[in-house]
Amino acid sequence: MKLFSYFRSSASFRVRIALALKGLDYEYAAVHLVKEGGQQFAAGFKALNPAALVPVLDDDGTVLTQSLAIVEYLDETRPQPPLLPADAAGRARVRALALAVACEIHPLNNLRVLGYLSKTLGVSDEQKNAWYRHWVETGLATVEAMLAGDPRTGAFCHGDAPTLADIFLVPQIFNAQRFACRLDHVPTVMRIHERCLALPAFAAAVPAGQPDAE
Repeated sequence: MKLFSYFRSSASFRVRIALALKGLDYEYAAVHLVKEGGQQFAAGFKALNPAALVPVLDDDGTVLTQSLAIVEYLDETRPQPPLLPADAAGRARVRALALAVACEIHPLNNLRVLGYLSKTLGVSDEQKNAWYRHWVETGLATVEAMLAGDPRTGAFCHGDAPTLADIFLVPQIFNAQRFACRLDHVPTVMRIHERCLALPAFAAAVPAGQPDAE
């Protein structure tokens, strides 16, 4: 198993957490998203993923893209420990929490968008960072409301074991902290974030611990 990853990529971070929770060994293949004009644009990598995005997981010749698809594939092919609840309503809730990050926050703030804002539209660094913080802070406020207002929230986003929702939440908090986003308005989110980081699988996946960390 081989993971094409960038240490600071939150989407790659998600897959690293899932692999660690499943106890799976893998080869780490670093793809630097900034050096050399972005190594993700090299012909060899684009042959794996035409979108020129990380992560990519090669599972013995099965090449997978998109972090959500990869994590669910891992859960289906290596079902223990499960990353989704046994009941349909629970699975829907966990997916909704994960998608609140993956669809409503992350796409507005990934490297491509930030680069377009600064290089094409010519916004200042101050304006770009204000854009980033606005969407992260408002998006996390929504996640907070989803968590704090639901009795199914436990030690983690759903119950007392980590799920797909926690896998997606933690990397977004790392990004929020990197860009100095306000987080005092999301106490449930932060409680869960700290609980997750107390687990070895989450701690092992953090950006600073990766082979390509700078």
